[in-house]
Amino acid sequence: MPPVNSLRARITLLATGLAAGVSLVLLWLAWTLVGDAVAAVPELPPGTAVRVDGVDVDASALAAHMRDHARDKVLLFGSIAFLCVVAATAILAWTFTSRVLRPLREITGTAQRLSIESLGERIGEVDSKGELAELAHTFDAMLDRLQAAFEAQRHFVANASHELRTPLSVIRTELDVTLSDPDADTAELRRMANVVRDATERAGQLVNSLLLLARTDGAGLAVDEPTDLVTLVSSAWRAVRGEADQRGIQAKFATAPAPVHGDPALLERIAGNLLENAVRHNVEHGWLEVTTEAGERWSTLRVRSSGGLVDRATVAELFEPFRRAGVARTARTGAGLGLSIVRAAVEAHGGRVSAEPVVGGGLSVTVRLPSGDARP
Repeated sequence: MPPVNSLRARITLLATGLAAGVSLVLLWLAWTLVGDAVAAVPELPPGTAVRVDGVDVDASALAAHMRDHARDKVLLFGSIAFLCVVAATAILAWTFTSRVLRPLREITGTAQRLSIESLGERIGEVDSKGELAELAHTFDAMLDRLQAAFEAQRHFVANASHELRTPLSVIRTELDVTLSDPDADTAELRRMANVVRDATERAGQLVNSLLLLARTDGAGLAVDEPTDLVTLVSSAWRAVRGEADQRGIQAKFATAPAPVHGDPALLERIAGNLLENAVRHNVEHGWLEVTTEAGERWSTLRVRSSGGLVDRATVAELFEPFRRAGVARTARTGAGLGLSIVRAAVEAHGGRVSAEPVVGGGLSVTVRLPSGDARP
């Protein structure tokens, strides 16, 4: 792990250099102070001989001799101490730096070992405290988010592949069966063409939903315009009213002005998907209720409809891609992306969405978007 070793070497060199610099300054101060102290020795009368270390020295040169002798001793023993301090500092810095940087080596090693197949590995608790421990916890939290994102992506791709495989398999089967029949007449060919057309439309709807979800999920708003939930509900109802009439579904509207700001196309998809789900996943001769209202901070859209029984414990899963609630709310049309797109579009506008089962069967979805009047 060169980066960690390089950091260890740089810290050791820095500590050793600082110790060497301080030691040199102290040695110079000691050398200077000793010289000044000896220079203050009282002078003896000239001609007097003084024996110093077995050598007779004239009294007039005694101070200079003592100063040089003391400085030599300070320089000798100071140099030895200097070398010992520098060597001890280098050894201690190298040893303690290794211990201090151990969590960093663990982080580096974990990062080097990571791959898509081993995202479950974590650093865990480290011996160090402070910044390195915080770095390790931050790194583990980042890995948790990455693992969740990769798992969600894998799950989404697997489900999308499965959903796309169904219409493609239908098309291929119909073509193989029809082409293998040498006596196929016009009626058989028309039947095959109708089945292929329906499967193609379903695949096209799925691809369009995937593109819309990819555009909406985690993206910012390209357009920010004022609009009203009542207008969006009216437009969405016109698109599904014919299907609702065919199934005998009774609709009730309690719509009051509810201003919002945002991307009109995405906001229309919120209302459109909720009403489409309320009609297509309803029961024959069922009912649906649509309510809009404005508050000081939030404008609310609520769509309630009859249908099959929905388990309260699995309601949150309905907002995941390709999830449907029970057999009674499953339709051959659609791919289970309606509420996923609703959630992504609502979150892109800074809103909230929730759902709860209706007593006796059905689902109630509530969308809260920042009110247009509350915006600066």
